[in-house]
Amino acid sequence: MADETSTPQSTEQHAPSSRPAHAGPHSGPGAGAPRTPRPGGGPGGRKFFRRKKVCKFCTEKIDAISYRDVRLLQGFVAERGKIVPRRLTGVCTRHQRRLSLAIKQSRNIALLAFAARF
Repeated sequence: MADETSTPQSTEQHAPSSRPAHAGPHSGPGAGAPRTPRPGGGPGGRKFFRRKKVCKFCTEKIDAISYRDVRLLQGFVAERGKIVPRRLTGVCTRHQRRLSLAIKQSRNIALLAFAARF
């Protein structure tokens, strides 16, 4: 009867974890294994083809970018007033530098706004 009145010992065994103890944050299913292409390849089963962006100024043979041409410059300034990077616009490095200088000059003489109005 002494067995009945004493507190029972915990006989529960812990279930093994689904991840090993040495698993880090980047070790999941397929970690380290080469990626395989997804079936279907996108909407409608077609592969997505990204067109190579070409510089607008090179194709139109524009050498000088004027700070006074506000309509042209506004196309390369985001809604909030930031200069849009060349990876988004597709402008070549040489023209992006000239474009950013023209935008900055245009801001300084108040043809373009530094920031958006709210």
